Amino acid sequence: MPSLDDKIPPPIVGALVGLAMWLVASVGPAAAVSPWVRYIAMAALVATGLAFDLLGLLAFRASKTTANPLRPQRASALVTGGVYRITRNPMYVGMCFLLLAWAVYLSALLPFAGPIVFVLYITRFQIKPEELALRRLFGEQYTQYMAQVRRWL
Repeated sequence: MPSLDDKIPPPIVGALVGLAMWLVASVGPAAAVSPWVRYIAMAALVATGLAFDLLGLLAFRASKTTANPLRPQRASALVTGGVYRITRNPMYVGMCFLLLAWAVYLSALLPFAGPIVFVLYITRFQIKPEELALRRLFGEQYTQYMAQVRRWL
């Protein structure tokens, strides 16, 4: 089987995980949370997720480098400012927050495994290959950045 490294766009991975979360929501136990608490938590998680996604994308655009996660070798600049001082992967962090919001919306326990599956998959098949490509492109500068800023949060 060919490697899945950099093959499936992360938004597609997120959508597939979200679909799986929806499918398992009716199988396991429900989460007994008042609707008020649930809606406030969902709103906070969605706002946080969208903020990470948007700030990450804007930082890439400001640096005039590619935001295409399937072609990290085409990066023309190493982005380390703004939200990239908090996490090396703000757009993936944003997607994870959106999946957490979805799990809260589904109001069941099993869907909370979805964000964990997303993190594990994206780390192995997207982030690690990106890191390899960026180390090749930016050398010691990227190695130092990796030592200063966490992969996730």
